[in-house]
Amino acid sequence: MKLRLIILCFVSGFTAFSCSAVERAQRSERRVYVLPIREEIASPLVYVVRRGVKEAMQAKAGLLVLDMDTNGGRVDVTEEIIEILNKFKGQTVTYVNRKAFSAGAFISVATQKIYMAPQSVIGAAAPMLMIPGGGPTEIPQTVEAKLTSGIRALVRANAEKNGYNVDVVEAMIDKTKRLEIDGEVLNDKGQILTLTNIQAEKKYGNPPKPLLSSGTVESLEALVDLLGYGNAQRTDVEPTGVEKLASWIHAISPLLLIIGVIGLYIEFKTPGFGLPGIVGIAAFALYFLGGYIAGLSGMEWLVLFILGLVLLALELFVFPGTALLGFAGALCLLIAIVMAMVDIYPSTPELPGPMRFHVPVREIVRDLSIALAGSLVAAWILSRFLPKTAIYEALVSRSASGEASVVAQQAQQSRNLGEVGTTTSGLRPGGKARFGEEIIDVISQGEMIPKGSRVKIIGYSGREPVVEAVP
Repeated sequence: MKLRLIILCFVSGFTAFSCSAVERAQRSERRVYVLPIREEIASPLVYVVRRGVKEAMQAKAGLLVLDMDTNGGRVDVTEEIIEILNKFKGQTVTYVNRKAFSAGAFISVATQKIYMAPQSVIGAAAPMLMIPGGGPTEIPQTVEAKLTSGIRALVRANAEKNGYNVDVVEAMIDKTKRLEIDGEVLNDKGQILTLTNIQAEKKYGNPPKPLLSSGTVESLEALVDLLGYGNAQRTDVEPTGVEKLASWIHAISPLLLIIGVIGLYIEFKTPGFGLPGIVGIAAFALYFLGGYIAGLSGMEWLVLFILGLVLLALELFVFPGTALLGFAGALCLLIAIVMAMVDIYPSTPELPGPMRFHVPVREIVRDLSIALAGSLVAAWILSRFLPKTAIYEALVSRSASGEASVVAQQAQQSRNLGEVGTTTSGLRPGGKARFGEEIIDVISQGEMIPKGSRVKIIGYSGREPVVEAVP
């Protein structure tokens, strides 16, 4: 009897432990992420949404809830946010916590379901023209028609995808739209539709279907519980404050590339290591930091960029004439700079490989073109005028070549003019040549000079001797 009782207790305890373990495992698998859509919909919000969606995808969350309370914002930002939300393959829900006006209504329709808090409103999504430093102003009729047409197409596509009444959504955008359902005029021409939570959940048609909202829920916590995630692990994505910094860095990214290129160009053209190198490295670090903060890229591209710099330095200073090192270094730099602008999402079975990469081709081409053109112009100006200025003397390290002063260095250069040596590597146009017992870096006037050629010093570019071939 006692043995039977012990076995029964053991079995009951093991069963309870197993059920508890299964429940914990199920809870760990069921995760919900809450994204705030608050205040003005502007560029910093894109970085919050992107970060939250990527974290939710990485955690394999089943539910993504938008906590909505906004007066709206920029249409271009709204389009980007909708595109990011469409990457998430789980359930998406908007909770209109108080109001979802304008762009907030657009984003709401991009989720699979909309729930609303008591006394909340949604709608008034007509486009407006904002004056910098001022408020909204009247849009010319032709411009308004064009804007309304484009926005209607965008919102209509998302409304159809998620099963909303397209006529209701269009009445929120187009003031020429008259909305009548079941003999009831909900919106007349000249008006923009705005719905309260009671109106939005009212059912029309046969079979009856809610006008827009799936229901009124007292709180966000109650909504999560209603959707079956009451015991799930919940993560609230909060703005960190650096999103605004990321938007500023992103806006000046072409300028950062120009400063970085010019800084390293001057550093390579002057002896020692000084301020130009520090400024150039800092500019590139800011550029990659902006992409990291924005959630676009990881720090692996900064590592690849540093590798490219190392390969270029080896080509210039250790193994001149080795084309492979220079080519590999330049390729690493280009890949790192471009990939820092590419939006990469976590790999999931529902998200095929090509869909993981969002490549803003127009933006990449624009930024690289500005950076390349600006760098070439700045490098040409600096090569022509910088060596003749007092700034150049301040940049040159006075102890790098052993001279006690810049004046002594210039005197040494004057004595070397006309000296003849032999190239120890091909000049394309830079390379190395032997003068007496010393092998130094030299540069031609642009022509290619093969290895083993006799060359003569005819001038200097910074500290580098400029040579020409001797017949």
